[in-house]
Amino acid sequence: MENFNLHSLRKRIVAVIILIAILASLIVVRLFYVQVINGGYLQQKALDQWTRDLPLSAERGTIYDRNGSSLAVSYTTYNVYSRGRQVKDEVETAKFLSDVLCADYNTILTKVSNVNVSEVLLKMQVSKEDAIKIYNKSLPGIYLSESVSRYYPYGNLMTQILGFTTVDNTGQAGLEAYYNDILKGIEGYSLVQSDLQGKEIYNSLNSYMPSTPGFNIDMTIDANIQLSVEQTLEKLMTEQKAKSASAIVMDPNTGEILAMSCKPSFDLNAVPRDDVNSLMEMMKNQTIVSVYEPGSTFKILTMASCLNEGVAHLSDTFYCPGYNIVDGQKIKCWKSVGHGSETLTDGLCNSCNTVFTTLALRMGLEKMYSYFDSFGLGKQTGIDFLGESAGIIMDKNSVKNVDLARMGFGQAIAVTPLQLITAISACVNGGKLLKPYLVSKIYNDEGIVIEENMPTVVGQVVSEEVSHIICDMLEETVSKAGKYTFVEGYEIGGKTGTTQKYADGKIAGTYISSFCGMYPAHNPKYIVLIVVDEPGTGAYYGSVVASPYAKEIFSSIIKLKNYAPDDEKYVSLVRDVAMPNLIGKSLTSACNELLNLGLNYEIQGDGGFVVSQLPPAGTMLYKGQSVYLIVGDG
Repeated sequence: MENFNLHSLRKRIVAVIILIAILASLIVVRLFYVQVINGGYLQQKALDQWTRDLPLSAERGTIYDRNGSSLAVSYTTYNVYSRGRQVKDEVETAKFLSDVLCADYNTILTKVSNVNVSEVLLKMQVSKEDAIKIYNKSLPGIYLSESVSRYYPYGNLMTQILGFTTVDNTGQAGLEAYYNDILKGIEGYSLVQSDLQGKEIYNSLNSYMPSTPGFNIDMTIDANIQLSVEQTLEKLMTEQKAKSASAIVMDPNTGEILAMSCKPSFDLNAVPRDDVNSLMEMMKNQTIVSVYEPGSTFKILTMASCLNEGVAHLSDTFYCPGYNIVDGQKIKCWKSVGHGSETLTDGLCNSCNTVFTTLALRMGLEKMYSYFDSFGLGKQTGIDFLGESAGIIMDKNSVKNVDLARMGFGQAIAVTPLQLITAISACVNGGKLLKPYLVSKIYNDEGIVIEENMPTVVGQVVSEEVSHIICDMLEETVSKAGKYTFVEGYEIGGKTGTTQKYADGKIAGTYISSFCGMYPAHNPKYIVLIVVDEPGTGAYYGSVVASPYAKEIFSSIIKLKNYAPDDEKYVSLVRDVAMPNLIGKSLTSACNELLNLGLNYEIQGDGGFVVSQLPPAGTMLYKGQSVYLIVGDG
């Protein structure tokens, strides 16, 4: 019995030792988890309980143009906080703050009386003047924290390109959003110790971590050219009563965007946030995100492709009766009576649809689509901006001859303005397709460069020889009234475009008018594209609605850069011919009258009588200028 008891006791001791060992192991594991694995999280929780902190907003980086002009800057504002447990007189505090902050008294009273939270934000981005008033009042429980607000010195300049920030200084649109991580910097903080109730402990330890400012950005934009473009588009919107208008100025040799504008726009210092749908519509950068059928400006790409492929030659001749029949469908030329016999260059100068349907069919589907790919159509250009569209190209397997024929003159295909100007640049810069870009350099306040963008050649699309031919053709296209007359004394090339819009698969009766041109016509430094959506004055031809405003942009650039005339001996044209009233007259009579006055004419429509004309009677013109006759049945 004694042995049995001794043995039983030993078993119990062993069991207790094992139990103690297990408990000790569990404690060790728990300590390891708490102190090592979860230590950082618990330390942070403890720090949150022991301290109260105020954030210190980082200064957002400055955005500059290529010449060093500030386009987006930051300035100091203040955020106002309340710690309810420390507020002595809630009513008086709320009354004073609601007056200074122009805020609702009851809302402020509710916040300063709230003792269930350690801290509550009363208002953000308070001005320095109001912050001084609050500071001097020395209200218990009311604290100020430095913040940063955004200011745009030029107001509504580059609205869609620059974009804007939220109230807490986060990029919400445009470059502010695309480069937000670069611009925003790193927030700092100010910490003070507090007691169990959240009250600040007097003479306790505190810490301060300053914020780190964001990086600065240099854009490729020239603010002087940008201002000229925006003023011209504002004038266009007023005179043409357009739904919208956009323009791009690019250096065709580098891909740098020198100006980019969309109208309508708004002041970036007063963002209209009350109507979100309207705001989002106005914030669209139409040049990058919206697609359209380019119409006749696309003929530049077709011509370059055909010349480069060897399916067209300058010696070729064509005959335009006013239409082509393809797949049993009648494809009309814009000039219903036809252009008659034409050379290849005439085809581009006359913007003859018949010539370009012929060229597209000569190229064939495979080669045409190969050049589409080389020009970057149907895919993003890769510009440093959010939301870029890739354009719309039909599935090659579903394309019929009639579709291919229409593509030749810019229908049945949709591009963004940026895609088009980038592709046309490749036709006039020696054949190189370049990646467009908006930002040239990113650097810190010490001037240390973090990132630098350089011209990027995507590929060689056409030969230098073909590029020179295209430049010659485009210069001749705008020289109908004589060389150096588009901008008097300067050699400029270009091409107009006019295309009908569709709605629900049917012609909508509205138009998009455009013009793309370059200066100098040979070895260009600037290429300009203007796109006008739904002009509302009755005129819709690109030569009437878009071309005159491109002329103003080129004239401004020439003046800004102080370029000497390309021909000092040019004869300045005098507008000494008055446009006659031809409405109601027979087409034959009207044409004879115009020829006797030394005016050229283009005819739109079918019929034997003039039903409308552009420009209106009495408009002063120069000899050799083209006018438009819209004809119908009398």
